[in-house]
Amino acid sequence: MPKQVEIKLKPHQCLSLEQMRSHIAKRYAAEDECVIIKKKSLDARNKKKIHFLIRAEIYETPQEDQEVKAFEPSTHFSSTCHIIGFGPAGIFAALQALSLGIKPIVLERGKDVKSRRRDLARINKDLVVNPESNYCFGEGGAGTYSDGKLYTRSKKKGDVQTILNAFIQFGADARIGYEAHPHIGTNKLPQIIENMRAFIIEHGGEVHFETKVQDFVIESNELKVLKGSDGQEFRVENVILATGHSARDIYELMQDKNLDIELKPFALGVRVEHPQHLVDEMQYGCPRGDVLPAASYSLVHQSKGRGVFSFCMCPGGIIAPAATNDNEVVVNGWSPSKRNGKYANSGMVVQLMEKDFSAYAKYGNLAAMKFQEHIEHKCFQATGSIVAPAQRISNFIQKKDVEEQLHSSYLPGLRSVDVRALLPEFISSRLSDGIQHFAKRMKGFDSEEGIMVATESRTSAPVRIPRNKESLQHTQIKNLYPSGEGAGYAGGIVSAAIDGMRCINAIYQKNC
Repeated sequence: MPKQVEIKLKPHQCLSLEQMRSHIAKRYAAEDECVIIKKKSLDARNKKKIHFLIRAEIYETPQEDQEVKAFEPSTHFSSTCHIIGFGPAGIFAALQALSLGIKPIVLERGKDVKSRRRDLARINKDLVVNPESNYCFGEGGAGTYSDGKLYTRSKKKGDVQTILNAFIQFGADARIGYEAHPHIGTNKLPQIIENMRAFIIEHGGEVHFETKVQDFVIESNELKVLKGSDGQEFRVENVILATGHSARDIYELMQDKNLDIELKPFALGVRVEHPQHLVDEMQYGCPRGDVLPAASYSLVHQSKGRGVFSFCMCPGGIIAPAATNDNEVVVNGWSPSKRNGKYANSGMVVQLMEKDFSAYAKYGNLAAMKFQEHIEHKCFQATGSIVAPAQRISNFIQKKDVEEQLHSSYLPGLRSVDVRALLPEFISSRLSDGIQHFAKRMKGFDSEEGIMVATESRTSAPVRIPRNKESLQHTQIKNLYPSGEGAGYAGGIVSAAIDGMRCINAIYQKNC
């Protein structure tokens, strides 16, 4: 059995895996090759004694680096499964299907990674949104161009390690296997997603791009046929619905067919952005230099009975245009792998409740979605394009409507707008209260250097698609498996991937 050790190392001792292993080996009189790093986390609570906490295993004999393989394909198929959507839930459902002898047939409304890039460039340059190919729709889903953070609060630790190992298997840096908050980066994630797709196809799966599912044919509470936008029809055995939180047409289709869906509150607010050096100084008490990572933060506050919290924090990152139609403004954030950008950004959102959607009650279980749409359209109307409405944080708090030129990482551009006028009062007042509370912990958070950009509205799905707790089947359709973030069962790449695998496992168990 290896010796389990926990050690504190200074930042300059942790610039590489080799350095960490060397320092630990010297401390415990071992050879470098006998040391295996299991976990690395930063502790900056005491700004005078910032350090990394390292957990490691020390073996008596040198350990060879082993190739990580999370998925091994089966040699034959016993059944098929159609997967609607090729985001994290869909990709990992397909990978798990291969390993269990189920042929995955993926139907993705968007384009492949490389073709998708051109549409993203057009959003930023020409301010034109392709409703089928954008930051949300296409190969890899929203996750491909939304940072690649692999942190989750899921308690299914075994599954989490499988997800991390899979990313390593398909090209991610091995360090994500031991970092406390693993991150791949938007610049590297697309190639990894391509590698996953190639593996799926090489081993007998199918991936159909630009194939939008528009209708279901249901007989005797069983889904028989999927109808695509190009006239194609797919006869199905089992279907995983993994369309993501922005596929509003799927929610509308299900409501039109009287299929069970449920209203689900989400959170809504803005993206806040600061110069990265300012966040570094807030968190570290000094410039980070070359030995510390770009500083991040995680903030939460209760304001008048509701949570106000930071969401999807992107150190050294960029605010991205995440609209899926050309009449709305939606923002998200991402970071490159080195997190070396000029700015840091984060969602700053307020918890919503069912009562907030009462004005949209006529839409039934789509009321939260219609509320979401209304805010996004209102932000679009404020600028007349996907140029985003924005305001200095200090002016927002002081209720000053000042027209000025604002600079940001958001490439389509900003227009100075009174953000309070775009949000319901119960949201804007709590945002103001929360930010002022956070500024007590992080001096300068509410300074003139910080701006807010509206609107951060796609924090999670505004609808839940109910399913049986044990079988994971839809409550009415026995061969339909709602999955991932769009169905209301996940909140990020890792948890969505885990849920996609769970659904395939349920299909396999049903067929055994």
